[in-house]
Amino acid sequence: MFDRFVKKAASFGFDDFLLGIISVILLAYLFPSVGARDSVIPIREVAQVGVSVIFFFYGLKLNPVQLKAGLSNWRLHFLVHITTFIIFPVIILVLHQFLPDIQTENFWTGIFYLAALPSTVSSSVVMVSIARGNIPAAIFNASISSLLGVFITPIWMEVWFSENTSGNFELSGVFLKLILQVLLPVVLGLLLHRKFGWFAEKNKVRLKQFDQAVILLIIFNSFCESFAENVFSVLNVADLFRLVLFTILLFFLVIFITNYLSNLLGFSREDKITLIFCGSKKSLVHGTVMSKILFPNSEIMGIVLLPLMIYHTSQLLISSILANRFAIRKENISAD
Repeated sequence: MFDRFVKKAASFGFDDFLLGIISVILLAYLFPSVGARDSVIPIREVAQVGVSVIFFFYGLKLNPVQLKAGLSNWRLHFLVHITTFIIFPVIILVLHQFLPDIQTENFWTGIFYLAALPSTVSSSVVMVSIARGNIPAAIFNASISSLLGVFITPIWMEVWFSENTSGNFELSGVFLKLILQVLLPVVLGLLLHRKFGWFAEKNKVRLKQFDQAVILLIIFNSFCESFAENVFSVLNVADLFRLVLFTILLFFLVIFITNYLSNLLGFSREDKITLIFCGSKKSLVHGTVMSKILFPNSEIMGIVLLPLMIYHTSQLLISSILANRFAIRKENISAD
């Protein structure tokens, strides 16, 4: 019975990683001093090194031939990135003007940070594959989105901070850190793909586990600092419920927009699926690792990451259901 439950949960994306996220947040709550700023354990420094290693192997896995092959479908690519980097943030900016009291300002910062992030890679491709969409286009867009996010996400965060009083943001310094810690390792890995790409492919399961371990370390560190500073004292059950509801409604709103645009432009079924799944996703990996650079020494980082983690869980569950429905519909069409 338990094995069946685990398999069913895994089919909806609820794997050991999500259980790990819940566990490290609980550990941070119980032992905040372990990962706090003045801890003797150098968690922050280890995480920073881990971030560069993650992006080096990400670049090593990128196949330049596949990227080049995906260039031709420019309308699809354009809409995916417009949705990811323009429509998402604009929605939050508008909602923040009309619904300023729905959450605290720190929560709004987290929600906008979520909206400014690039699309996720692995789950986007997996969902497009399940739904029988355009897989090469999904790989291309997810990969390019990750690289564009290095530049676009910080720009959006500067816009946010310049219009709100929740903090200061030094864009030039952030760009330099992102280039050195994220973009440079990606480029180095990409240059070495031809010679060592086989290593990344052969060890992709272990590399995924390493990525997840670094992410869990960052989440633990972030929540330790937030709990140590008592940042979550402003959070109650009603706030958490509103945040969950808000992120789910945001996801469905973007699904509706991408579906409408794909129908309006007469996209094929495969391209429509790719736009819906790639355009609606946000990357927990990039969100956690970039937060160490975008919010340095910030005790609010735990509360800023909370909307992203809720959205991550929601997108896995809802996307799995949608992907299976697309697949069933495809089978019915083929049968007819």
